Amino acid sequence: MDLNFPLILVILTLISGVMWCLDKFVLRRRRGDGVPPFYIEYTAPFFPVLLVVLVLRSFVVEPFQIPSASMVPTLEVGDFILVNKFAYGLRMPVTQTKILDIGEPQRGDVMVFFPPDDARYFIKRVVGLPGDHIQVFDNQLFVNGELMSQRPVSGPYTAGYGYDIVEESLSGHSHLVRKNRVPGRLGRRVSVIVPEGHYFMMGDNRDNSSDSRVWGPVPEENIVGKAFAIWMHWDDVFSLPSFERVGKIQ
Repeated sequence: MDLNFPLILVILTLISGVMWCLDKFVLRRRRGDGVPPFYIEYTAPFFPVLLVVLVLRSFVVEPFQIPSASMVPTLEVGDFILVNKFAYGLRMPVTQTKILDIGEPQRGDVMVFFPPDDARYFIKRVVGLPGDHIQVFDNQLFVNGELMSQRPVSGPYTAGYGYDIVEESLSGHSHLVRKNRVPGRLGRRVSVIVPEGHYFMMGDNRDNSSDSRVWGPVPEENIVGKAFAIWMHWDDVFSLPSFERVGKIQ
């Protein structure tokens, strides 16, 4: 069972906040310089720290770890990333209710969100905006009838057995894509018109990504934030963290 960390954090902050207020405005006056009750001693001192963490995590920036290879080569399993929580508007923790409009997702953004009918966090690239006509034919992406050009790349990212690494220009936003030379099921033929208030998401590892080609466009209310940086890479607890991949997410 996946833990609902935002809900747990809100509950802990609320409990410690109530104890902090109870101690500050009621109990402390009664006891003077005496020792506080155990339930105050083990809850109230954590309130300021929990409150800061809650505010930063809910409204400023939140860390995530990449669990799958669906965004290779842009993001690798074990990458730790930072997500801007206010780029697309401020939302209340837990309920995700938007309380302030700031900006909207742009084509090419790497975004964290909840897929339709799924409580798990996903991270993919925005390829379709509301009203766009998205088509995929033999791993070639078309947006509103325009081919998003691809060119082979060399250097640290090279082609491998059965696949190619290409640089795709997504309406002027360039990023790397990994695609099979023989397109898989999701890369052969897709045609979708994105509904209003929704976004079409695709992984950069085009033939190995469960995305909007599987479960459909993502509603605006399911948006969590914009991924903007890799701050660490850590394969597992038996290895040392690496900072070679630190940098901005393209």
